[in-house]
Amino acid sequence: MTNAPKYVQRIARLPQVFERLGREPDGMSLAILAEELDVPVDELREDLLAFYTADIGGQWGLLRPDVLEFVGADGADEDPGTAGVVRLVADGPADLGIEYVDASELGLVYGAALALLETEPGNADLEEAIDVLAETMFGDAAAVPDVRTWNRMLPDLQRARAERRAVRIVYSRAWAPGVSEREIEPYRLVQTRRGWEIDAGPPDDAGRLRTFLLSNIREAEVLDRAFELPDDVEERIAEQRATTTVRVLLPQSARWAADFYAEQVTFVEDDEETVVVDVELLPPLDRRAGMLVLAAGAPAMVLEPAALRDTDLFLAHELFLHHST
Repeated sequence: MTNAPKYVQRIARLPQVFERLGREPDGMSLAILAEELDVPVDELREDLLAFYTADIGGQWGLLRPDVLEFVGADGADEDPGTAGVVRLVADGPADLGIEYVDASELGLVYGAALALLETEPGNADLEEAIDVLAETMFGDAAAVPDVRTWNRMLPDLQRARAERRAVRIVYSRAWAPGVSEREIEPYRLVQTRRGWEIDAGPPDDAGRLRTFLLSNIREAEVLDRAFELPDDVEERIAEQRATTTVRVLLPQSARWAADFYAEQVTFVEDDEETVVVDVELLPPLDRRAGMLVLAAGAPAMVLEPAALRDTDLFLAHELFLHHST
């Protein structure tokens, strides 16, 4: 799983975390647990809070039945942000129950599981877990899509990249309405929080590349036309993926939005109701910042830079006009 994105690895290790905690009825030191898993203590604590909302009591805003307790060395309840010991309060890992996970977090876990399946094809246990997640989301087994048909064009694009052959695609544009048809030269395929993405040429008149979401490609045909990689392709891709730091205020329940839209997230301030984070966003900056704030909901807002503070309002107005027609 070393080639999987960082967030996929963090989600994928949670079953191992809970299996280990299930063998320690009195709880386990977070430091020792983190050492066994070879991960930073703060990262492990963040994962447990983010995906299972172990926020106990009014100060931390309990959202679902307790599954974890954060306690001190004396066994007394302690602030989850500083407690040194964590223990299960359910009967075991099998009883944690994805039915207690809210829709936003469930969607993130489901997306990560699908991404992991693409790096571990044929993993029957993972496929079974995805089926359970899907049935929880869709409510009816008959309505669950076959995940093996998702990203069905990935093998063709991987082959085209390896053989350096152009691809004709029909693409639903991500930041503007409409569908376009074009020929692309797949320089790199990369798995991100948004799924598989293709950094592709040919470069435009300014030497810039384009990035396409695999999920937005409706049709793909590998062509006979061959292409050569530019000598400075790595530098061009790095420029294409250069990020800008944006500081945003989010409700605690929408921390997932930062993980979804940003390439990197740094926590600045944290209280019982809101969190302030610095997010690294790719262009188009105004669109991504606007979508992040809209997805998070009130009282989310951009704090810095000031030029982006109203992007969510403009984007909301644009979406309203588009969908009302």
